[in-house]
Amino acid sequence: MSELPRRAVSRTARLASLPLGFAGRTAVGLGKRVGGKPAEAVAAELQARTAEQLFKVLGELKGGAMKFGQAMSVMEAALPEEMAAPYRATLTKLQEAAPPLPPATVHKVLAKELGPRWRTAKFESFSDTPAAAASIGQVHRGVWRDGREVAVKIQYPGAGQALLSDLNQLARVARIAGGWIPGMDIKPITDELKSRMAEELDYNLEAASQRRFAKVFRGDAHFAVPDVLVHSEHVIVSEWMDGTPLSTIVASGSRAERDAASRRYMEFLLVGPARAGLLHADPHPGNFRLLPDGRLGVIDYGAVNRLPQGLPPAMGALVAAALCAEAAELEAGLRSEGFIKPSMNLDAEALLEYLQPFIEPLTHDEFTFSRGWLRSVAAHINDVRRPEFLVGMKLNLPPAYLLIHRVWLGGIGVLCQLGGTVPARGIVVEHMPGMRMRHLPPPV
Repeated sequence: MSELPRRAVSRTARLASLPLGFAGRTAVGLGKRVGGKPAEAVAAELQARTAEQLFKVLGELKGGAMKFGQAMSVMEAALPEEMAAPYRATLTKLQEAAPPLPPATVHKVLAKELGPRWRTAKFESFSDTPAAAASIGQVHRGVWRDGREVAVKIQYPGAGQALLSDLNQLARVARIAGGWIPGMDIKPITDELKSRMAEELDYNLEAASQRRFAKVFRGDAHFAVPDVLVHSEHVIVSEWMDGTPLSTIVASGSRAERDAASRRYMEFLLVGPARAGLLHADPHPGNFRLLPDGRLGVIDYGAVNRLPQGLPPAMGALVAAALCAEAAELEAGLRSEGFIKPSMNLDAEALLEYLQPFIEPLTHDEFTFSRGWLRSVAAHINDVRRPEFLVGMKLNLPPAYLLIHRVWLGGIGVLCQLGGTVPARGIVVEHMPGMRMRHLPPPV
């Protein structure tokens, strides 16, 4: 394969094979059950084979198909355990690896972007075997001409066409695709990915964002961002960063690693906007490394949210009002920020009750994020029998908060995958704007 399959009809056929394959395996499973095989064994086999096909198709197509798979992987923690298990390892693989492009294609891109003598003029050495292969690009390890180890990120030929084709097709079959992973709402994921597609493809813009983060975090005791050496439209050469990917810690990390990674990860989501004026908007674990010295290394700046003034100051005021059980103040603040439309009638006490599960991590000195907790929150907001369900239906998401909401939703999903115990309350009070201005009730 010299490049991504670009023809829409070809990619559409591959993506369509996912729900068709699921339907076929379901029919075979029914036959096995009629033949006497236990229902539990049939269900486990069906989900395992579906997960295997999911990785194969999304990984080989790369582009929007694989980006979609990575986005799903962040929220697998919210799925019921009996549904999530077969998909967990499969989706985690999409965070770190995909079937790579051949060396000849890689060389062709580098010759075009860095010059025909790129290998001898730019590098002391260059590995043709990719160190990582992701959705729209793959990374190779090399040694730059000045002796520094570098990561060479190369955009796949045809990535733009592939992204658009995939996301349009995934949107069309979203209703059927819901069967791939039970309980997962597909449409919001595809809508979000389509909205930031152009920026993801602009490596010059990504390099500028990475340089901004690298500048403000240079010499930081807790975070590390690799410097960019050279960049072009389809290639970024930056400093190499060793460390243990958070995806590895999710799968097999020690308790100490989980706690350390969770703390730094949560801090970075708050500290980044305050110091860089940018929010790192791709929270999946493959973009973060726990370094040997305890710092959190952060890579991949293709998706960012520009926040020149940092996170909105109202965020801290709203969280503080909820923690202080100031229902009227909370409602007024949400109305002021556009979360409640002027024409909408809403009971302030019911609103406060609805939001209680979301602020639970901040009511303790330390909190352990877990899949069980996240599933309980999901059950709370989706239980149509509870009166609070109607409250959630009346809330609105203002455009200014859209990407912030997506990042924090994904970030909470990653924290629950890590299962770390963190001083969440202290982190939020320390770094969220507006929190220090309030006297909060003591933790539970």
